[in-house]
Amino acid sequence: MSTSTSKQTEVLATGRGRVMCMDSAYDVDATNRGRDVCVNSSYCGVLPARFIAEHRPRAAIGMDCGVGPEGSAIAGLWYLEALGVPAAAADVMTAHLGDGVHLFENGVISFANQPALDCGVTAGMAVREAAQALLDNDPIAAGAAEITNRTVMETTPDGRCVVAADSIAFGTSEDTGRNVLVTAGHTGRSAVPYLRRIAPFGFICSDGGRGLEDSGLAGLYIVETDGLAGATVDARRARMGSGLSHYHDGIISAANTLAVASGIEIGMPCPQAAHLLLNRTTTND
Repeated sequence: MSTSTSKQTEVLATGRGRVMCMDSAYDVDATNRGRDVCVNSSYCGVLPARFIAEHRPRAAIGMDCGVGPEGSAIAGLWYLEALGVPAAAADVMTAHLGDGVHLFENGVISFANQPALDCGVTAGMAVREAAQALLDNDPIAAGAAEITNRTVMETTPDGRCVVAADSIAFGTSEDTGRNVLVTAGHTGRSAVPYLRRIAPFGFICSDGGRGLEDSGLAGLYIVETDGLAGATVDARRARMGSGLSHYHDGIISAANTLAVASGIEIGMPCPQAAHLLLNRTTTND
């Protein structure tokens, strides 16, 4: 049973807090601080996120409003992520804009930031279920260097893997000479010390939009002298900072000669390229 104030409607309450529906992000207030999931039918841009962040609720759910150029309608998800606030957006075609209760009852999640994912929110989930998950669970409390999001995408019979991670800095000694890393930073010269330290069997990173004089992929060719086979994906096609996006969405934009010798071609999907790197033969085999 729901209860209403002038601007907020309580639709769920537990010992941990409440799910409060409101028609606008600007209706989040000090009563929500630290305990409530605020389901608001505003867009999820940076401006609404600033108003939400002033009161630091437990979590927030808004609407994606068609995402927009440069992801402007959902950019607030990552603004809130930087502040440690779980947040998600619902598909604007699943609920009424300007009606928070309708969003709670009918909306379907389309995007979520990492703290919300940590709480169990996923794309395709009903907003009602997502709000419950955000109320019941807490995001992972960890430093930036601890949240590596390492995910095994493919494994060979002898136990070698394709591993997606958010940064080449998150490679480990387990990867040295064995695994292919798909990571989500650029491949400029600053990536070289990490690539040399980890020395993976192969790697795929971002071209970082290539940059002036192809500086965003310079490391690709520098580490070729170390015997490292690598490629980059087009930064316009995969989200920098997300290893999983690089794996699933990435399209090869450049490759060094060792990677080309493995069969990698420009325009190839990242999963296919990663498979070829993982199964390539070397002169040491």
